[in-house]
Amino acid sequence: MTVLSGAIDDFLRGMETTRGASPHTLRAYGRDLAELDEFLAERDLSHPAEVTPRTLRRFLARLDRRDLAESTIQRKLSAVRALFKYLQQRGVVEQHPALGLRKRRTTRRLPGALECGELDRLLAAPDRTTPAGRRDAALLEVMYSAGTRAAETVGLDRENLTLDVDSGVARVRGKGDKERLAPLGRFAVEALRATLEDPKRPRPMRDAEQAVFLNVRGGRLSTRSLGRIVARHVLAAGIRRHATPHTLRHSFATHLLDAGCDLRAVQELLGHAHLVTTQIYTHVSIERLREVYERAHPRAD
Repeated sequence: MTVLSGAIDDFLRGMETTRGASPHTLRAYGRDLAELDEFLAERDLSHPAEVTPRTLRRFLARLDRRDLAESTIQRKLSAVRALFKYLQQRGVVEQHPALGLRKRRTTRRLPGALECGELDRLLAAPDRTTPAGRRDAALLEVMYSAGTRAAETVGLDRENLTLDVDSGVARVRGKGDKERLAPLGRFAVEALRATLEDPKRPRPMRDAEQAVFLNVRGGRLSTRSLGRIVARHVLAAGIRRHATPHTLRHSFATHLLDAGCDLRAVQELLGHAHLVTTQIYTHVSIERLREVYERAHPRAD
């Protein structure tokens, strides 16, 4: 047993059960805290109470020397703060040694969004004459129609879909295990019907009987496979910039705001807990307006 190994395991289990942390978050926090644990073991510290602010500042200095992205360091600091808050609440440590760690100011990158013409080409890229193509078409249509995250998309169950004649609704489970209703447009509904009613659809495995999106073996599609599917169709569509499943979510939000949708409505559609998270898309729209202005206005230069 190292300095924090047992405490880290308990902390991560608590994040999963009480906060509904995603598997991705749990893996990232696990790696970050294992790195801290190794750092403490190198210094022969035997108990969390021996960890001081000075110890953690040295840990931060090591991270700085590795030339990591600011967002990565910020995540590692968040993991450390959360762990010691957990230990303090349980009486393992009296003082919170991570409170003095400086918060790094991150440069917030604007999310990338595809142009409408690029979206049209991407949505037309799958070969809908094949079972895999019909599934891929439904994947792309759902992500752009509902703005779902990758995990929300592959996690969709048949019982969570309502596919009416002209439109539909999907009940998706997002971050923190929160549910929301996501509207589906006519094109997404048609694509979903085509794959769900496909006689050549793979026979689902026992643990994937309700899954909407299956791999060729009949298992639930993974987020990694979804990323590869999107990348393949981006290439086929002749789109020359990097695009991921999250790019479709960004495009969904940006295009809604460009068309005049209310920011709070976009917040609800995206499933954001706080409006400030959604506000980044207003900057995207302003930048797009600036581009149009500079191209079109005779005295913009």
